[in-house]
Amino acid sequence: MILAATPGTATLLVELGAILIALALLGRLAGRVGIPSIPLYLIAGLAVGEGGIVELVTAREFIESGAQIGVILLLLLLGLEYTGEELTDALRDQAPAGAVDLALNFTPGLLLGIVLGWDVRAAMLLGGITYISSSGIIAKVLSDLGNTGNRETPVVLAILVTEDLVMALYLPLMAGLLIGGDALDIGIEISVAIVAVLVALGLAIRFGNRISALVFSRSSENLLLSLLGLALLVAGIAESLQASAAVGAFLVGIALNGPAEHGAREVLGPLRDLFAALFFAFFGLQINPADLPPALFIAIGLAVFTAGTKLATGWWSAQQVGIDRPGRLRAGTILTARGEFSIVIAGIAVADGIESELGPLAAAYVLILAVAGPLLARAADPVARRLRERDARRRVEVSRAG
Repeated sequence: MILAATPGTATLLVELGAILIALALLGRLAGRVGIPSIPLYLIAGLAVGEGGIVELVTAREFIESGAQIGVILLLLLLGLEYTGEELTDALRDQAPAGAVDLALNFTPGLLLGIVLGWDVRAAMLLGGITYISSSGIIAKVLSDLGNTGNRETPVVLAILVTEDLVMALYLPLMAGLLIGGDALDIGIEISVAIVAVLVALGLAIRFGNRISALVFSRSSENLLLSLLGLALLVAGIAESLQASAAVGAFLVGIALNGPAEHGAREVLGPLRDLFAALFFAFFGLQINPADLPPALFIAIGLAVFTAGTKLATGWWSAQQVGIDRPGRLRAGTILTARGEFSIVIAGIAVADGIESELGPLAAAYVLILAVAGPLLARAADPVARRLRERDARRRVEVSRAG
Protein backbone atom coordinates (compact mmCIF):
# COMPACT_ATOMS: atom_id res chain seq x y z
CA MET A 1 0.00 0.00 0.00
CA ILE A 2 1.31 3.47 -0.90
CA LEU A 3 0.81 6.03 1.84
CA ALA A 4 -1.08 9.14 0.79
CA ALA A 5 1.08 12.26 0.80
CA THR A 6 -0.05 15.20 2.90
CA PRO A 7 0.51 18.83 1.88
CA GLY A 8 3.25 19.01 4.52
CA THR A 9 4.97 15.96 3.05
CA ALA A 10 4.86 17.48 -0.42
CA THR A 11 6.42 20.70 0.86
CA LEU A 12 9.13 18.76 2.68
CA LEU A 13 10.03 16.81 -0.45
CA VAL A 14 10.10 19.93 -2.62
CA GLU A 15 12.29 21.83 -0.16
CA LEU A 16 14.68 18.91 0.33
CA GLY A 17 14.92 18.28 -3.37
CA ALA A 18 15.61 21.93 -4.09
CA ILE A 19 18.33 22.27 -1.42
CA LEU A 20 20.06 19.05 -2.52
CA ILE A 21 20.08 20.15 -6.16
CA ALA A 22 21.44 23.56 -5.11
CA LEU A 23 24.20 21.89 -3.08
CA ALA A 24 25.06 19.63 -6.01
CA LEU A 25 25.37 22.62 -8.36
CA LEU A 26 27.50 24.50 -5.85
CA GLY A 27 29.73 21.44 -5.41
CA ARG A 28 30.27 21.31 -9.17
CA LEU A 29 31.03 25.02 -9.24
CA ALA A 30 33.59 24.61 -6.45
CA GLY A 31 35.26 21.78 -8.37
CA ARG A 32 35.52 23.87 -11.55
CA VAL A 33 36.84 26.94 -9.74
CA GLY A 34 39.28 24.83 -7.72
CA ILE A 35 38.11 25.75 -4.21
CA PRO A 36 36.65 23.59 -1.40
CA SER A 37 32.88 23.20 -1.43
CA ILE A 38 32.49 24.04 2.29
CA PRO A 39 32.24 27.85 1.84
CA LEU A 40 29.60 27.47 -0.87
CA TYR A 41 27.56 25.09 1.31
CA LEU A 42 27.69 27.68 4.10
CA ILE A 43 26.48 30.34 1.68
CA ALA A 44 23.63 28.06 0.59
CA GLY A 45 22.56 27.77 4.22
CA LEU A 46 22.71 31.53 4.66
CA ALA A 47 20.47 31.92 1.61
CA VAL A 48 17.67 29.71 2.98
CA GLY A 49 17.75 30.70 6.65
CA GLU A 50 16.14 33.56 8.51
CA GLY A 51 16.87 36.76 6.59
CA GLY A 52 17.97 34.80 3.51
CA ILE A 53 16.58 34.86 0.00
CA VAL A 54 14.05 32.06 0.68
CA GLU A 55 13.42 30.69 4.16
CA LEU A 56 13.02 26.95 4.58
CA VAL A 57 10.14 26.00 6.85
CA THR A 58 9.16 22.33 6.64
CA ALA A 59 12.60 20.86 5.85
CA ARG A 60 14.45 22.65 8.65
CA GLU A 61 13.99 19.90 11.26
CA PHE A 62 15.01 17.19 8.80
CA ILE A 63 18.15 19.11 7.84
CA GLU A 64 18.98 19.61 11.53
CA SER A 65 18.81 15.85 12.12
CA GLY A 66 20.84 15.26 8.97
CA ALA A 67 23.41 17.77 10.19
CA GLN A 68 23.90 15.81 13.42
CA ILE A 69 24.47 12.62 11.43
CA GLY A 70 26.82 14.60 9.18
CA VAL A 71 29.06 15.52 12.13
CA ILE A 72 29.17 11.89 13.25
CA LEU A 73 30.10 10.63 9.78
CA LEU A 74 32.71 13.36 9.27
CA LEU A 75 34.49 12.42 12.49
CA LEU A 76 34.03 8.68 11.96
CA LEU A 77 35.83 8.79 8.61
CA LEU A 78 38.42 11.19 9.99
CA GLY A 79 39.16 8.63 12.70
CA LEU A 80 39.76 6.02 9.98
CA GLU A 81 42.80 8.03 8.89
CA TYR A 82 44.63 7.13 12.12
CA THR A 83 45.36 4.16 14.30
CA GLY A 84 45.48 4.45 18.06
CA GLU A 85 49.22 3.89 17.94
CA GLU A 86 49.65 6.75 15.44
CA LEU A 87 47.76 9.09 17.75
CA THR A 88 49.83 8.22 20.80
CA ASP A 89 53.09 8.23 18.80
CA ALA A 90 52.28 11.63 17.32
CA LEU A 91 51.50 13.03 20.76
CA ARG A 92 54.84 11.74 22.06
CA ASP A 93 57.08 12.53 19.07
CA GLN A 94 55.51 15.81 18.00
CA ALA A 95 54.83 17.23 21.47
CA PRO A 96 56.99 20.35 20.89
CA ALA A 97 55.33 21.09 17.55
CA GLY A 98 51.91 20.44 19.08
CA ALA A 99 52.65 22.81 21.96
CA VAL A 100 53.79 25.54 19.57
CA ASP A 101 50.68 24.99 17.42
CA LEU A 102 48.38 25.24 20.44
CA ALA A 103 50.10 28.34 21.84
CA LEU A 104 50.25 30.23 18.55
CA ASN A 105 46.77 29.42 17.27
CA PHE A 106 44.49 28.92 20.28
CA THR A 107 45.69 32.08 22.02
CA PRO A 108 44.57 34.62 19.34
CA GLY A 109 40.94 33.45 19.46
CA LEU A 110 40.93 33.26 23.25
CA LEU A 111 42.39 36.75 23.66
CA LEU A 112 40.08 38.27 21.05
CA GLY A 113 37.03 36.85 22.83
CA ILE A 114 38.25 38.33 26.12
CA VAL A 115 38.95 41.71 24.49
CA LEU A 116 35.43 41.70 23.01
CA GLY A 117 34.07 41.24 26.51
CA TRP A 118 32.67 37.76 25.92
CA ASP A 119 32.02 35.07 28.50
CA VAL A 120 35.25 33.11 29.05
CA ARG A 121 33.54 29.99 27.68
CA ALA A 122 32.75 31.78 24.42
CA ALA A 123 36.34 33.02 24.29
CA MET A 124 37.58 29.44 24.72
CA LEU A 125 35.30 28.29 21.90
CA LEU A 126 36.72 30.98 19.63
CA GLY A 127 40.19 29.77 20.61
CA GLY A 128 39.26 26.29 19.44
CA ILE A 129 37.93 27.68 16.15
CA THR A 130 41.20 29.48 15.41
CA TYR A 131 43.33 26.55 16.60
CA ILE A 132 42.12 23.60 14.56
CA SER A 133 43.10 23.21 10.90
CA SER A 134 40.82 21.45 8.43
CA SER A 135 42.04 17.86 7.98
CA GLY A 136 39.55 17.31 5.16
CA ILE A 137 40.57 20.34 3.11
CA ILE A 138 44.28 19.77 3.75
CA ALA A 139 44.11 16.10 2.69
CA LYS A 140 42.37 17.07 -0.56
CA VAL A 141 44.82 19.88 -1.33
CA LEU A 142 47.82 17.61 -0.66
CA SER A 143 46.37 15.09 -3.09
CA ASP A 144 45.48 17.70 -5.73
CA LEU A 145 48.96 19.22 -5.65
CA GLY A 146 50.70 15.85 -5.66
CA ASN A 147 52.54 16.69 -2.43
CA THR A 148 51.65 13.60 -0.42
CA GLY A 149 55.15 12.17 -0.89
CA ASN A 150 57.01 15.36 0.07
CA ARG A 151 59.35 15.38 3.06
CA GLU A 152 57.27 17.97 4.92
CA THR A 153 54.00 16.03 4.58
CA PRO A 154 54.63 13.71 7.60
CA VAL A 155 55.20 16.84 9.72
CA VAL A 156 51.88 18.30 8.55
CA LEU A 157 50.05 15.02 9.21
CA ALA A 158 51.61 14.71 12.68
CA ILE A 159 50.36 18.21 13.57
CA LEU A 160 46.87 17.30 12.33
CA VAL A 161 46.88 14.07 14.37
CA THR A 162 47.94 16.00 17.47
CA GLU A 163 45.19 18.59 16.89
CA ASP A 164 42.55 15.88 16.55
CA LEU A 165 43.70 14.25 19.79
CA VAL A 166 43.60 17.62 21.56
CA MET A 167 40.06 18.09 20.24
CA ALA A 168 39.06 14.73 21.72
CA LEU A 169 39.85 16.21 25.15
CA TYR A 170 38.84 19.82 24.41
CA LEU A 171 35.24 19.04 23.38
CA PRO A 172 34.38 17.20 26.63
CA LEU A 173 35.98 20.05 28.56
CA MET A 174 33.80 22.61 26.78
CA ALA A 175 30.70 20.44 27.16
CA GLY A 176 31.22 20.38 30.92
CA LEU A 177 31.78 24.13 31.10
CA LEU A 178 28.70 24.90 28.97
CA ILE A 179 26.41 22.82 31.17
CA GLY A 180 27.26 25.09 34.09
CA GLY A 181 26.60 24.59 37.78
CA ASP A 182 28.92 24.92 40.73
CA ALA A 183 32.65 24.24 40.46
CA LEU A 184 32.40 20.73 41.93
CA ASP A 185 29.65 19.64 39.52
CA ILE A 186 31.55 21.06 36.53
CA GLY A 187 34.75 19.34 37.67
CA ILE A 188 32.99 15.99 38.04
CA GLU A 189 31.30 16.29 34.62
CA ILE A 190 34.55 17.21 32.89
CA SER A 191 36.47 14.45 34.68
CA VAL A 192 33.87 11.81 33.76
CA ALA A 193 33.90 12.95 30.11
CA ILE A 194 37.69 12.98 29.80
CA VAL A 195 38.08 9.61 31.58
CA ALA A 196 35.45 8.18 29.21
CA VAL A 197 37.44 9.46 26.20
CA LEU A 198 40.72 8.04 27.53
CA VAL A 199 39.11 4.68 28.33
CA ALA A 200 37.53 4.55 24.87
CA LEU A 201 40.87 5.41 23.26
CA GLY A 202 42.54 2.64 25.26
CA LEU A 203 39.86 0.15 24.18
CA ALA A 204 40.25 1.24 20.55
CA ILE A 205 44.00 0.62 20.71
CA ARG A 206 43.80 -2.68 22.59
CA PHE A 207 40.71 -4.27 21.02
CA GLY A 208 40.60 -2.58 17.60
CA ASN A 209 41.27 -5.86 15.76
CA ARG A 210 38.44 -7.65 17.55
CA ILE A 211 35.99 -4.80 17.04
CA SER A 212 36.88 -4.67 13.35
CA ALA A 213 36.40 -8.42 12.99
CA LEU A 214 32.97 -8.26 14.63
CA VAL A 215 31.82 -5.36 12.46
CA PHE A 216 33.19 -6.52 9.12
CA SER A 217 30.93 -8.24 6.61
CA ARG A 218 31.41 -9.00 2.92
CA SER A 219 27.87 -7.77 2.37
CA SER A 220 27.92 -4.01 1.78
CA GLU A 221 24.41 -3.78 3.22
CA ASN A 222 25.32 -5.52 6.49
CA LEU A 223 28.59 -3.62 6.78
CA LEU A 224 26.84 -0.29 6.29
CA LEU A 225 24.18 -1.08 8.89
CA SER A 226 26.78 -2.34 11.39
CA LEU A 227 29.11 0.63 10.99
CA LEU A 228 26.39 3.26 11.09
CA GLY A 229 24.66 1.57 14.01
CA LEU A 230 27.91 1.30 16.01
CA ALA A 231 28.87 4.91 15.28
CA LEU A 232 25.46 6.26 16.30
CA LEU A 233 25.35 4.08 19.41
CA VAL A 234 28.80 5.13 20.64
CA ALA A 235 28.13 8.76 19.70
CA GLY A 236 24.93 8.70 21.74
CA ILE A 237 26.70 7.18 24.76
CA ALA A 238 29.49 9.75 24.46
CA GLU A 239 26.94 12.56 24.28
CA SER A 240 25.19 11.26 27.40
CA LEU A 241 28.55 11.36 29.21
CA GLN A 242 29.14 14.96 28.00
CA ALA A 243 32.09 13.72 25.92
CA SER A 244 30.56 14.91 22.58
CA ALA A 245 28.99 12.70 19.94
CA ALA A 246 31.70 13.81 17.51
CA VAL A 247 34.45 12.48 19.78
CA GLY A 248 32.62 9.15 20.15
CA ALA A 249 32.42 8.75 16.38
CA PHE A 250 36.09 9.71 16.02
CA LEU A 251 37.12 6.98 18.47
CA VAL A 252 35.04 4.38 16.58
CA GLY A 253 36.96 5.32 13.42
CA ILE A 254 40.27 4.87 15.25
CA ALA A 255 39.25 1.38 16.40
CA LEU A 256 38.55 0.12 12.87
CA ASN A 257 41.35 -1.37 10.83
CA GLY A 258 42.06 -3.90 8.09
CA PRO A 259 39.15 -4.98 5.85
CA ALA A 260 36.62 -3.18 8.07
CA GLU A 261 38.46 0.10 7.61
CA HIS A 262 38.65 -0.25 3.83
CA GLY A 263 35.03 -1.32 3.62
CA ALA A 264 33.96 1.62 5.80
CA ARG A 265 35.58 4.09 3.42
CA GLU A 266 33.72 2.58 0.49
CA VAL A 267 30.22 2.29 1.95
CA LEU A 268 30.23 5.39 4.17
CA GLY A 269 31.99 7.83 1.83
CA PRO A 270 28.89 8.83 -0.20
CA LEU A 271 26.75 9.03 2.96
CA ARG A 272 29.40 11.23 4.61
CA ASP A 273 29.40 13.60 1.64
CA LEU A 274 25.60 13.88 1.63
CA PHE A 275 25.10 14.51 5.33
CA ALA A 276 28.22 16.66 5.69
CA ALA A 277 26.83 18.96 3.00
CA LEU A 278 23.61 19.22 5.04
CA PHE A 279 25.68 19.92 8.15
CA PHE A 280 27.49 22.88 6.61
CA ALA A 281 24.27 24.16 5.08
CA PHE A 282 22.48 23.88 8.43
CA PHE A 283 25.18 25.89 10.19
CA GLY A 284 24.77 28.65 7.62
CA LEU A 285 21.00 28.36 7.97
CA GLN A 286 21.25 29.32 11.65
CA ILE A 287 23.07 32.59 10.84
CA ASN A 288 21.20 35.69 9.73
CA PRO A 289 23.11 37.16 6.76
CA ALA A 290 22.48 40.63 8.19
CA ASP A 291 24.74 39.69 11.13
CA LEU A 292 27.74 38.96 8.89
CA PRO A 293 28.79 42.49 7.78
CA PRO A 294 29.40 43.73 11.36
CA ALA A 295 31.60 40.66 11.98
CA LEU A 296 33.46 40.84 8.66
CA PHE A 297 36.14 43.36 9.65
CA ILE A 298 37.11 41.40 12.78
CA ALA A 299 36.94 38.10 10.86
CA ILE A 300 39.32 39.38 8.18
CA GLY A 301 41.80 40.63 10.77
CA LEU A 302 41.61 37.38 12.71
CA ALA A 303 41.99 35.33 9.52
CA VAL A 304 45.08 37.25 8.41
CA PHE A 305 46.68 37.00 11.84
CA THR A 306 45.99 33.30 12.35
CA ALA A 307 47.05 32.46 8.80
CA GLY A 308 50.38 33.97 9.84
CA THR A 309 50.53 31.94 13.06
CA LYS A 310 49.78 28.70 11.17
CA LEU A 311 52.49 29.59 8.67
CA ALA A 312 54.90 30.10 11.58
CA THR A 313 53.79 26.78 13.10
CA GLY A 314 54.44 24.80 9.93
CA TRP A 315 57.72 26.61 9.18
CA TRP A 316 59.12 26.04 12.70
CA SER A 317 57.95 22.41 12.91
CA ALA A 318 59.45 21.51 9.54
CA GLN A 319 62.68 23.30 10.42
CA GLN A 320 63.09 21.16 13.54
CA VAL A 321 63.41 18.00 11.44
CA GLY A 322 65.84 19.51 8.94
CA ILE A 323 63.47 20.33 6.08
CA ASP A 324 64.62 23.06 3.68
CA ARG A 325 62.96 26.45 3.17
CA PRO A 326 60.64 25.38 0.30
CA GLY A 327 59.30 22.52 2.41
CA ARG A 328 58.85 24.80 5.41
CA LEU A 329 56.84 27.23 3.29
CA ARG A 330 54.59 24.47 1.96
CA ALA A 331 54.07 23.05 5.45
CA GLY A 332 53.05 26.45 6.78
CA THR A 333 50.65 27.43 4.01
CA ILE A 334 48.89 24.05 3.86
CA LEU A 335 47.96 24.36 7.54
CA THR A 336 46.12 27.69 7.17
CA ALA A 337 42.80 26.20 6.02
CA ARG A 338 40.01 26.01 8.60
CA GLY A 339 36.85 24.05 8.00
CA GLU A 340 34.79 21.22 9.43
CA PHE A 341 36.05 21.11 13.03
CA SER A 342 35.85 24.90 13.39
CA ILE A 343 32.23 24.73 12.28
CA VAL A 344 31.55 21.88 14.74
CA ILE A 345 32.85 24.07 17.58
CA ALA A 346 30.93 27.11 16.36
CA GLY A 347 27.80 24.97 16.08
CA ILE A 348 28.11 24.11 19.78
CA ALA A 349 28.14 27.82 20.60
CA VAL A 350 25.19 28.61 18.34
CA ALA A 351 23.12 25.72 19.72
CA ASP A 352 23.90 26.78 23.28
CA GLY A 353 23.16 30.44 22.57
CA ILE A 354 26.22 31.42 24.59
CA GLU A 355 27.29 34.44 22.51
CA SER A 356 25.24 35.91 19.67
CA GLU A 357 28.27 37.37 17.88
CA LEU A 358 30.26 34.13 17.82
CA GLY A 359 28.24 32.35 15.12
CA PRO A 360 28.50 35.13 12.48
CA LEU A 361 32.17 35.72 13.30
CA ALA A 362 32.96 32.00 12.99
CA ALA A 363 31.02 31.71 9.73
CA ALA A 364 32.86 34.66 8.17
CA TYR A 365 36.21 33.42 9.50
CA VAL A 366 35.77 29.90 8.09
CA LEU A 367 34.47 31.25 4.78
CA ILE A 368 37.66 33.29 4.41
CA LEU A 369 40.18 30.63 5.38
CA ALA A 370 38.43 27.68 3.73
CA VAL A 371 38.95 29.54 0.46
CA ALA A 372 42.23 31.34 1.20
CA GLY A 373 43.98 28.27 2.69
CA PRO A 374 43.99 26.14 -0.49
CA LEU A 375 44.80 29.20 -2.60
CA LEU A 376 47.81 29.98 -0.38
CA ALA A 377 48.97 26.37 -0.63
CA ARG A 378 48.71 26.46 -4.43
CA ALA A 379 50.54 29.78 -4.59
CA ALA A 380 53.31 28.43 -2.34
CA ASP A 381 54.25 25.68 -4.81
CA PRO A 382 55.85 27.94 -7.47
CA VAL A 383 57.41 30.12 -4.75
CA ALA A 384 58.89 26.98 -3.17
CA ARG A 385 60.34 25.94 -6.53
CA ARG A 386 61.99 29.34 -6.93
CA LEU A 387 63.39 29.12 -3.40
CA ARG A 388 64.82 25.67 -4.14
CA GLU A 389 66.44 26.93 -7.37
CA ARG A 390 67.89 29.94 -5.56
CA ASP A 391 69.27 27.78 -2.76
CA ALA A 392 70.77 25.40 -5.33
CA ARG A 393 72.51 28.30 -7.10
CA ARG A 394 73.89 29.53 -3.80
CA ARG A 395 75.28 26.11 -2.97
CA VAL A 396 76.96 25.95 -6.38
CA GLU A 397 78.45 29.42 -5.87
CA VAL A 398 79.74 28.52 -2.41
CA SER A 399 81.21 25.29 -3.80
CA ARG A 400 83.01 27.14 -6.59
CA ALA A 401 84.27 29.81 -4.20
CA GLY A 402 85.61 27.09 -1.93
